[in-house]
Amino acid sequence: MLRTHTCGELRLEHVGTTVTLCGWVQRLRDKGGMAWIDLRDRYGLTQLMFDEGSTAAEIQKMAQGVGREFVLKATGEVIERVSKNPKMPTGDIEIRVTAMEVLNPAKVPPFIIEDETDGGDELRMKYRYLDLRRNSVRSNLELRHRMMQYTRRYLDGNKFIEVETPVLIKSTPEGARDFVVPSRMNPGEFYALPQSPQTFKQLLMVSGFDRYFQIVKCFRDEDLRADRQPEFTQIDCEMSFVGQEDILNIFEGLVKSLFKDEKGLEFGAFPRMTYDEAMAKYGSDKPDIRFGMEFVELNALTQGKGFQVFDAAELVVGICAKGCAEYTRKELDGLTDFVRRPQIGAKGMVYLKCNTDGTFKSSVDKFYSEDQLKEWAAACGAEAGDLILVLAGDKNQTRKAMNELRLEMGNKLGLRKRDDFKPLWVLDFPLLEWDEETKRFHAMHHPFTAPKKEDMKLLATDPGAIRANAYDMVINGVEVGGGSIRIHDRPTQQLMFKTLGFTDEEAKKQFGFLMEAFEYGAPPHGGIAFGFDRLCSLFGGVDSIRDFIAFPKNNSGRDVMIDSPSTISAEQLKELNISVGKA
Repeated sequence: MLRTHTCGELRLEHVGTTVTLCGWVQRLRDKGGMAWIDLRDRYGLTQLMFDEGSTAAEIQKMAQGVGREFVLKATGEVIERVSKNPKMPTGDIEIRVTAMEVLNPAKVPPFIIEDETDGGDELRMKYRYLDLRRNSVRSNLELRHRMMQYTRRYLDGNKFIEVETPVLIKSTPEGARDFVVPSRMNPGEFYALPQSPQTFKQLLMVSGFDRYFQIVKCFRDEDLRADRQPEFTQIDCEMSFVGQEDILNIFEGLVKSLFKDEKGLEFGAFPRMTYDEAMAKYGSDKPDIRFGMEFVELNALTQGKGFQVFDAAELVVGICAKGCAEYTRKELDGLTDFVRRPQIGAKGMVYLKCNTDGTFKSSVDKFYSEDQLKEWAAACGAEAGDLILVLAGDKNQTRKAMNELRLEMGNKLGLRKRDDFKPLWVLDFPLLEWDEETKRFHAMHHPFTAPKKEDMKLLATDPGAIRANAYDMVINGVEVGGGSIRIHDRPTQQLMFKTLGFTDEEAKKQFGFLMEAFEYGAPPHGGIAFGFDRLCSLFGGVDSIRDFIAFPKNNSGRDVMIDSPSTISAEQLKELNISVGKA
């Protein structure tokens, strides 16, 4: 080893010891006769001291010539600092340097490598290897490391076997777009990178593995945002001879153990909510239950009074913002502009102020009497000083818009605290959803999800009414995991493919291997997959999963550090039997 200690471990008990440290120069302070260098490594920071009265002249000169991010090896005696720094774990000591070597000089970095940096996102992405030297970034990856170890320990303790599945697989038409890889040995044919190991983990259950898990890379060619990357990591799990309740219990236990190990937090049983209840109360299948403001349907109280917007609406729905009756006209106009954004899609907003003097003021006063507005307030549980916000229109679109407005009010009122965790299960999703564009049903989760047994009779007659034996875990409005009990027999799987519009030939070409496997004694099975990057960002208190990935892509799916994706040579294209046209 080039060093005897790290830059984060020396304390007063080491005073008088001769040590050797290696690391990067964080900063240099030169006072003429004395100089100090803060030396940094992954473990911390230690101050080196150079005194012209006790330090050799050549070492003093060398110290004055180093710059930020030079790599040094320094030997010296640990001494007690005169001016201690209580903000540093090593702040009681410093090293009186007796020998030093520059292991590697460094160019001036393009941004300051400190927790508070002057580098923008794109610049830090370009020099990600420098950004990773910052404590704040490295600590995110250390959290990720711990979460992986906790996960493996819990699942191993519950008899799960970690099995790796292939990365070069078959392209399938369901779900997001695949990334495809040309096969040189099979001209004109392509592999796909897995969106998940779904069929392989089901085949492992057919193989008798009983309990499988994998912390696995997955790939989806979809538009990016803060919680999406083209390559991401899942905690992927499957179990045999289980029902929904078994899976909920095991994986609720996993998440509880992660909270306890990483955060020191303990939870009772996670609440459960059906999909229909979540949509009716929150307008979302991943509701944030850290705060109330539940939806109240107001059709019966608002329609038939001559206000055409409400009369023509499929749904009139309100929320109560506690203590907001003093909102100004400017603030209310701001909320109206918010819901009118194209991505939200509401045409307008109605408000009702429940004034502190017991009176009511609404933007639709001329259509409703004071007593009628009082009924609105009572239905919404509003008290004096509260503000009711109302949207109306098509049911699904209005719920979506009200969900966005509810979250916006939660942010404005400080109700979405990052250190307040509220997990829940959302159950009984629809099995299928109708696509108006393609005029056919699509699987809401995937085509291997089993219907509820009691709804099986509807598969041939009313597919849209079938509930799936599926479940999502949601924490603070983020879907962190989802899964289902699977179909495990060929006839049901064939019927599902037929319902989804597959011909027999298409089903056989895409999934014939799975259906054939079901004929060799497939056990009842089910599973779940957690978005590992999302879990890490949630535990780390940030929105972007990029902060917890060592070398992430930007919003255009590019790695600007290595300039990828990139073109390949004509020779490679020829070898792969691929021709590329001009853009």
